[in-house]
Amino acid sequence: MAQGRSSTTTPGKSRFDDIYNEPDPRAYFRRLAPLRYEIPHHAQDVFRRARAERAAAHETGAPVTVLDLCCSYGINAALLNHHLTLAELYAHYTGPGAERLSPDELIERDKEFYAGRRRADATPVIGLDAAGHAVRYAVAVGLLDEAYAENLEQCPPSPGLRHAVAGAGLITVTGGIGYITHHTFEALLGCARLPLWVAAFVLRTVSYQPVITRLADHGLLTETAAQTYPQRLFTGPTEQRDAIEQTLLAGHNPSGLETRGRYYTQLYHSRPRTAWAHMGTNS
Repeated sequence: MAQGRSSTTTPGKSRFDDIYNEPDPRAYFRRLAPLRYEIPHHAQDVFRRARAERAAAHETGAPVTVLDLCCSYGINAALLNHHLTLAELYAHYTGPGAERLSPDELIERDKEFYAGRRRADATPVIGLDAAGHAVRYAVAVGLLDEAYAENLEQCPPSPGLRHAVAGAGLITVTGGIGYITHHTFEALLGCARLPLWVAAFVLRTVSYQPVITRLADHGLLTETAAQTYPQRLFTGPTEQRDAIEQTLLAGHNPSGLETRGRYYTQLYHSRPRTAWAHMGTNS
């Protein structure tokens, strides 16, 4: 089973720094396969519905541009805009056909792979991640329309990122909360020029309240439900023990979830109050 170093931003959580910024995603999928990393699978339909609801609530005739935070190699974009499943991506990147290719050869293969599976309702996706190699791959194969290798926890957004965010209508994130905080959201919301919605899967080991508060400052109301979504298996007893402790500190009950050997996430939707009111009148 894969092992990683402990994270400094999410206490006790193993890190896999050696797989997050490679020229392509093969090592990423090989390392996470034994841990049954699955949160992008659960996010796929959620993000598609959120995008459709955002388009219906603000009928401009233009497609909804999605800003995916901690986008890595563009996995959420692959699942959002293509006729693919996460299981098929695991097979694509860990199979013998991928192993023998150079990074450049893989990119050429993947351009055709994704182009042939593009959905008719595909919309632009902007990626934000500090991992420059990963986002360059995602742009090269056509998963991301734009990508920015920037760390908004440390630096303000570049002029290019500011311009890109101004056209975004939906922010998505799967598990990056904790590595990014309310500081990143504050920076992004300051660039927004369109009604901006957020759909975030947040590990139960992390408090989302600072982000909720900052979103509320910008007129976004956040709602969640009791449903949980598995993220991945723990790397071992130490990670599980720390996760249970952090889950309790975050105000959640780990019984039957983290105690059974997995990280779990909770889904949060943030939208303008008028959008929630409109949905209520049509439900």
